[in-house]
Amino acid sequence: MTPAPSIVVIGGGPRGTGVIERIAANAVELYGDRPLDLHVVDPHPAGGGRIWRPDQSPLLWMNSMAEDVTMFTDETVELAGPVVAGPALDAWAEDVRAGRITPDADPAVLAEIHGLAGADFPTRRLQSAYLRWTYERALAALPPGITVHEHRTTALAVTGPRGGRQRVRLQDRPEPLLADLVVLTVGHLDAEQDPEQQGLADFARRHALVHLPPDFTADSDLDALRPGEPVIVRGFGLAFVDLMVLLTEGRGGRHENGEYLPSGREPVLYVGSRRGVPYHAKIGYPWTGERPPLPQHLGPAWTEQLLSRTGPLDFRRDIWPAVAKELGHAHYHRLFTAHPERTALAHEVFAEKYAAADPGSPELAGLIAEAVPGPADRLDLDALDRPLDGVRHDSPEAFQEALRAHITADLARRHDPEHSEDLAVFLGLLSAYAQLIRLGDIGSWWHGFFSYLASGPPGPRLHQLLALSRAGVVRFLGADLTVETDEEQGLFRARSATVPGARTEARALVEARLPDPSLRHTASPLLRALRDGGAAITDDGLLAVDPADSRVLDDEGRPHPRRLALGPFTTARAGGAFTRPRTGGPAFRQNDAAARAALTFLRDLSCRGLLVS
Repeated sequence: MTPAPSIVVIGGGPRGTGVIERIAANAVELYGDRPLDLHVVDPHPAGGGRIWRPDQSPLLWMNSMAEDVTMFTDETVELAGPVVAGPALDAWAEDVRAGRITPDADPAVLAEIHGLAGADFPTRRLQSAYLRWTYERALAALPPGITVHEHRTTALAVTGPRGGRQRVRLQDRPEPLLADLVVLTVGHLDAEQDPEQQGLADFARRHALVHLPPDFTADSDLDALRPGEPVIVRGFGLAFVDLMVLLTEGRGGRHENGEYLPSGREPVLYVGSRRGVPYHAKIGYPWTGERPPLPQHLGPAWTEQLLSRTGPLDFRRDIWPAVAKELGHAHYHRLFTAHPERTALAHEVFAEKYAAADPGSPELAGLIAEAVPGPADRLDLDALDRPLDGVRHDSPEAFQEALRAHITADLARRHDPEHSEDLAVFLGLLSAYAQLIRLGDIGSWWHGFFSYLASGPPGPRLHQLLALSRAGVVRFLGADLTVETDEEQGLFRARSATVPGARTEARALVEARLPDPSLRHTASPLLRALRDGGAAITDDGLLAVDPADSRVLDDEGRPHPRRLALGPFTTARAGGAFTRPRTGGPAFRQNDAAARAALTFLRDLSCRGLLVS
């Protein structure tokens, strides 16, 4: 008897769930009522996967407001498959409250749902319930011929010839899963320690110190950090925010009326990074009025022109000038249309001259200086990216005051609609990201810049950071942070150019960031096997995939007919884990293209009787 075709989705988190939702949306058109076995492999519950699993501290929040998170397509998404509407997180919570949806969730999570408003930042365990419901809704929408098999285990390797069935080896099963097609959506994974991290770990072992390498903060062994002792923290992004919360409120401290009341169990966190400042706060007001027309200078035609070039692209030379001009277009369009009293030229005149000027040219700078009198109203991307460049303070205490003032000013501006040009730049960043992912691997700087400017912490978290700073629980170190080891003293030592001559010594070092998604250092046996089996790896260590449908490319540039991959470990990155409604999220387009390619391939196999055991 000929076996049913089979597809194995490895990774049941948001990306895997999104692909399955698109399989369900496209199955009737492309696959009909044929039989198909759909296998989902993940050691954690499908829907949320590891990062969004339900058993997390209720202190850990999402980084987005409930109204800004959706798992469903709308008419703004460019896709070949059908749009299948579904509720954003806040609308889903309203459906739960109204009894239209009954999720299988813990009573404590249900209580959170009943108190959730659109502008709230939900807990991660609440988002886990939304993701699980999305996954179950997608399964319910599959045609009756598709049978789903869940495997709560880890995939170790995918082997098999290009022209035949693939074999997915599982951690605790003697027999592999047979697959006509495999989709890898494994998300963020652990990494082996690079030489620097390995050296720090060896030093820590020799001297009985604590070294916590890059990790998902909820999985780090924070019990090793002792109350009252100094801890050097390298990294000032979202992983630091989680660390800060778990080591303060998570140890019994409380925030009351803008002050932090310690429990006495907190360590003292000395934090610094390359920039030396936290990510910009989430913008705290909604959009009103006319939107900037996007894309303007960074559209599909520009992307196709770059892709037609021969030779490698250089981000700073070939890409960044157009990105900067696009973000400037968004910024000044909003400034001229919403805040014309702060401009000195007619908008039509400015827009025509801005469009004609070359990116980064003296003509463009002169036009902006003439048309926008206030320096604070001009977009300075370099100053935004590195606000502490060239800044020096005479003492650590002077820097504490200065950085608290910087954070306070950022919070005020990001919550003031009189500076709504900042929200326009955010929309420009989303639009730019959607175009740049079509170019494949363009280096890591852009992704870091995007996250710093567009994906910062909720405003309340930065208010908490200020309170912790005033209480002495968090101390700021500055920019261009370096960490040294002292063999004689048996200590870690941190220095920053921001406070010359100052140094901080500690017996604990925490690397507050997620592991590098590079396959060169991945701890995943699955991805190592893929890497060593001839898959193409970019200079940054990302898995190269075909931008059209996310098929894995080999080292000769050929797409594998039976292997697809999506997620942060691939060149098919998307801006953040989730998509804002009505922003044409590129992840939806990628998921849809991959699902349609998979269904078409499996249909053709079935029709031609080419299933091979």
